[in-house]
This record gives sequence, C-alpha cells and structure tokens, in this order.
Amino acid sequence: MSGVPIEGICDPRFAAVREAFADNFAPDAPSGADVGASATLIIGGHTAVDLWGGHLDAERTRPWERDTIVNVFSTTKTMCNLVALALAGRGELDLDAPVARYWPEFAAAGKEGVLVRHLLAHTAGLSGWDEPLTTEDLYDHGRCADLLAAQAPWWEPGTRSGYHAITQGYLVGEVVRRVTGRTLGRWFAEEIAAPLDADFHIGTGAAHDHRIGALIPAPPLAGGVSPDPASLGYRTMANPTLRAEASATVPWRRAEIPAAGGHGNARSVARAQAAVSHGGTFDGHRVLPPEVCERILEVQAAGRDLVLGIGVTFGIGYGLNSPRAPIGPNARLCYWGGWGGSLVVNDLEAGFTLAYVMNRMGEGTVGDDRAHTLLRAVYAALGG
Repeated sequence: MSGVPIEGICDPRFAAVREAFADNFAPDAPSGADVGASATLIIGGHTAVDLWGGHLDAERTRPWERDTIVNVFSTTKTMCNLVALALAGRGELDLDAPVARYWPEFAAAGKEGVLVRHLLAHTAGLSGWDEPLTTEDLYDHGRCADLLAAQAPWWEPGTRSGYHAITQGYLVGEVVRRVTGRTLGRWFAEEIAAPLDADFHIGTGAAHDHRIGALIPAPPLAGGVSPDPASLGYRTMANPTLRAEASATVPWRRAEIPAAGGHGNARSVARAQAAVSHGGTFDGHRVLPPEVCERILEVQAAGRDLVLGIGVTFGIGYGLNSPRAPIGPNARLCYWGGWGGSLVVNDLEAGFTLAYVMNRMGEGTVGDDRAHTLLRAVYAALGG
C-alpha cells in the first residue's frame, strides 16, 4: 500500500479494486507511481466504486478532489462516437450510409463510397492530413474538416484500420454538425452529459479552469512510431506532433477536439458510458436502443493496425475484445483509452462500466497497466 489517502466509496464486494487503486500510488508500482487519479465502477445500474486520491499537481501541493477533472485525450473518442451512435438510435444518422449523404463535399477525391461506420472504425483511410498543420490549427474545426473532405484516402477505405488519432473527431464532428446543426461538443453536453449528470466536457469553459489538473507529461506522441517520414504511423502522429503541455493552455481547453480534447474524471466517463453496458439505458435515461448497443460489437477491422503497428480489433466506435489482444474474459466487451493511461471498459455481458483517469502520463498511446490492474480486480471479484 502507498499510504496516500484514498477518498470515495467502495462496495465491500470490490475491496480488491480499492486495494489495487491504492497500490498504483506506491513508489514501486509496475507502471510508475500515480500522482493523482480516480476510478469508478458502475455495475447493475449502481455505482459500486467511486474513488479518488493523490494530487492534481506534480509538486503535490493541491489534493485531487472529488470534482477534479483532467484532459483524457483519446478516451474522448468514446464520447465522440457515442454521439454518432445515439443519433443512429434516433434514426437521424444511418451508420451504413455514405458520409457524403450528410456532407456532400466529402465525396471529393474518390471518397463517395466511404461509409459513416468507416469513420467510427478507423477504416476511412484518413488517419492524418496531407497539409502540414500545427497544434494551433486543431482549434479550427472548419479548416481541419475541409482539408479532410478534399483529401484522397491513404488506403482503400473499409479494408484495414489505421488509427485516426486526431482526424476521427473532425470527421465524426462534421457529420454531427451537418445532421443536427449543432457542434458535437454542444450536442454531447445537451443530450448526453446533462441528462446523465456526467461532468465531462468537449470544449471546456472558463468556469472549470480552477479544478483542472495539469497533466504530467510523457514523451511526445510521435516518439513511439516509425521514424520513417513516409510511414503511415509517422504521417499520422507527427502532423502535428502533440505535446501534453498543450492541454494546459486555454485555447486547447476551449476548443472542441472530439478525438482528444475532452476533460473529465472517472465518474463522469463512467456515467456517460454506462448506457453502453446497460442495454442502452442508464439512470432512467435512454441513450441508445439495445440494437445499436449490439452494432458496436460488429467487427469492422481486425489485425495489425496500419498506424499503431499492433493487433487491434475495431467495432463501430470502440475497440473490441479479441483472442489476440484480450483485456477481459468476456467476448461482448468494448473499450478505448487515452494517451497517458486513461481507460474506459464497457462489458455488455457482465453489465458493468469501469473508468480510470489520471494525471501522471505513461508512455502508452491508449492506456497502460494501471487501469488494467483495476480491471483484473473487478473480474476477480466477479469470479471471472
């Protein structure tokens, strides 16, 4: 045990989850000691675990509070894609329709056959931009979307996955804007976050600045990809090369960056996502019809991802469990995580959502073992 005070609640049945969470703060923790973090488990419609501890600054002068939030990078994608799935559930968006039905300009450069579900599964062939961009360019949704609409795919759409690390948010976000007349961040805030009391923000207002914990950086995101400038990994991750320090700036916080800019904590991530693991409804609010929850599990791509360089199975909007890269014992499971270590897992078979959010970043692109120790403890408590 680390000796760091752990706040919150924990059902005695999941005492091992609390122990694992506390152990993550120990100096000899396998993935390095946490500085500040939160973890939430929602199962059977109830919050069984809701924990937080540590500090929200590297100097350890300010405690991580119940309402502390941080940038969770690609865990934001689960919210971005949940918006598209919710619109599909309402009959406003057809996952199997060409993107150009909603965004006519997108048909340029041979993309008339790209489907909405290709955007959600990283198979659209648009994992990066041909045009050189800076981090500041990411604050201009219109420019980022227009460039992608005019661009030719980097590989045949629908055939392979290539992680759309940043572009996915502009692609899905522009479809949402064309369908609803609202930005993705606004639609998420009004239609998902507010009804579910989920303190998660895609575009974070000044009123929240006082409680945002600054991330403790890992190496630049491009550091783990191929150094070959011609490779898909390099072209995706190095244009622009993200630095965690950007997330501490006001322009980053205010911008809607639906693939990477969301701010929240484990409780807000779990509350927004719990409908996926609970048949489409959580806390009395229908987010998705059950049949759309099941569509998430339809395999869209499986094998070595062209950008990440690892084996990944993608469904519609999420990564899926697979024998080659299992993260849990149950097949009906979807997940994704964020650069530095955050993670959310929706187990549709066991009926739970687990979320983990932290401020000390590890080097993983989509999570590391700190969250997985919690997940293993959940399954052990469930007898799996």
